[in-house]
Amino acid sequence: MQIQDLPYPDPGVPDARSGPRFLWWLGRNQLGGQLKALAWGLLHFASVSALPFCVGLAVQAVVDRSGGRLALTGGLLLLVCVGNALGDTFLHRAAVTNWITAAARVQQLLARKAAQLGSALTRRVAAGEVVAVSTGDVEKIGWFVEAASRFTAAAVTIVLVCVALLVYQPALGLIVAVGLPALALTVLPLLPRATRRADVQREKAGRATELASDTVAGLRVLRGIGGEELFLDRYRRASQEVRHAAVRSARMWSLISAIQVLLPGLLLVAVVWYGVRLAREGRITVGELVTVYSSVMVLTYPLQHFQEIAMAYSFSRPSAKRAARVLSLERTTLAGRPEQRERPEEGATTRPAAADTPSEGLYDPATGLRAPTGLLTAVVCGDPDAAGRLADRLGGHPAEARPGASVLLDGVPLDGLPLDAARTAVLVQDKDPVLLSGSLRDLLDVPASGDVTVRAALAAAQCDDVLEALAQASLEAEDPMDVRITERGRSLSGGQRQRLALARSLVTDPGVLVLDEPTSAVDSHTEARIAQGLRSLRTGRTTVVLTSSPLLLDRADRVVLVHEGEVAAVGAHRDLMRTEPLYRSVVTRETDEERAVGEVLDDAGTPRTAPAAVSARRTAAPRGVLEEIEESA
Repeated sequence: MQIQDLPYPDPGVPDARSGPRFLWWLGRNQLGGQLKALAWGLLHFASVSALPFCVGLAVQAVVDRSGGRLALTGGLLLLVCVGNALGDTFLHRAAVTNWITAAARVQQLLARKAAQLGSALTRRVAAGEVVAVSTGDVEKIGWFVEAASRFTAAAVTIVLVCVALLVYQPALGLIVAVGLPALALTVLPLLPRATRRADVQREKAGRATELASDTVAGLRVLRGIGGEELFLDRYRRASQEVRHAAVRSARMWSLISAIQVLLPGLLLVAVVWYGVRLAREGRITVGELVTVYSSVMVLTYPLQHFQEIAMAYSFSRPSAKRAARVLSLERTTLAGRPEQRERPEEGATTRPAAADTPSEGLYDPATGLRAPTGLLTAVVCGDPDAAGRLADRLGGHPAEARPGASVLLDGVPLDGLPLDAARTAVLVQDKDPVLLSGSLRDLLDVPASGDVTVRAALAAAQCDDVLEALAQASLEAEDPMDVRITERGRSLSGGQRQRLALARSLVTDPGVLVLDEPTSAVDSHTEARIAQGLRSLRTGRTTVVLTSSPLLLDRADRVVLVHEGEVAAVGAHRDLMRTEPLYRSVVTRETDEERAVGEVLDDAGTPRTAPAAVSARRTAAPRGVLEEIEESA
């Protein structure tokens, strides 16, 4: 794989059981590049290590006054320099290619995992950690993959040089052969402590990144409550903790570096001292002494790669562990495990029975919720968090798998469908949708059926004033569709962002559209027009709206009350307001205390909501609002 061939057609299935296993998997998938870098590395290091032998031969030729041997040595030296230049150049090229391709593979894997999990990803892993993994951690992992081949080449070269010195000059070669492995192994006791300090640094840096990400995302809210200085102080403290951890880690690595400078120097002194004695006794020649001395000096270069691989592994191991944790997340599904469907867990709710399961529309056996095909179904939940979990489950992304509780679409388990098919069939819009940066035209350029135009979707979502605001904000753009929207739509109000997100969902025109509080940030008049536009545009299509707004509920074909995880009532909005106190308390925001005080007996002795004036006021108020808005619309 070359850089120009990226991205990978298929990055593969990673071994995400642990960080080291993930690194090993990456190395195996980069085997071709690793072998290429190893070959060029051997040429480079072997050429560098051959220089002392050439120098020794040249010195001995001068001592012996042999011009022929000196010329031959000069030619050999030229050949070694050419090999050194070629090896160094192509080693760097191959190593950088391994780094970039490994990092690209990890980024593709993370992007694919994010696309598979969707909104469930940020519920399982903090958004700041995902950012840290896809940026800094990817570089650390690529560094280790790139350094592995150079370290292997350096280690092989050291072994070959030690063997060559033993053959060339056994007396001095024995000292080098024993001393060099000892130098390489001396720092091993320090590596665990250095690794722990590097882990602490990475952990603190990850927390600081998460804090910074959350602070930036909520900056508008923080400024509104005057809390930016508070969070700024928190980030200062977090960054200082990262700095202290980095200093402690750097101290340990500097100690390792100092040892790797000191000990080779001591070995060099020992070689020179012993070699001079041998030369004075006539047991070795001057050229042999120069050769061994130069070899020890040159071998300090490949020895540096022992420290580099130790650092690369120490920094990449926690990064690989975090990447593996993200990549090990799976879509919550029971697909492919039919035995669990046949044997539900004890106490699991599987209602209704299989014989009563609807064969059309969207059906959730966990709650008993049914959304008939072609109708607008409104769902009322007293708990907003429960509504969000229900919306995710209806989209095929439950927080946890429950045997026998898979949502059915036209009688087919949704979590048994391929991911692409499930997302094409059901689209879920979160209560806090995200608008990516770019022009409005780019925002609405989404996969769609083609039956709903952009203009129709914008009109149904009541985005006319949004288009006017965008046109006034950018005088250079002739068409509001070409106006650029800032990151996450922060230049827009909450209601404007919500309406644009609704228009994007309407343009997609899925078979089933699930909307979680799509009008919570708009005023009542706009909400009434959106309710009418949504009903008109989605006529004949299955739509589920999780809301407690009377304006949307009154436009729904069918209203379902979900209480404590089960369907409590089904009917029309006005009928439920009259007959269901629990439904009325949720829609009118009635507290438990108010409902308890209002429970009295009528003249016949049957419970009813009283006093009568309170009941009339609570039921008449929403109707009055509805009638007023309908007349004004």
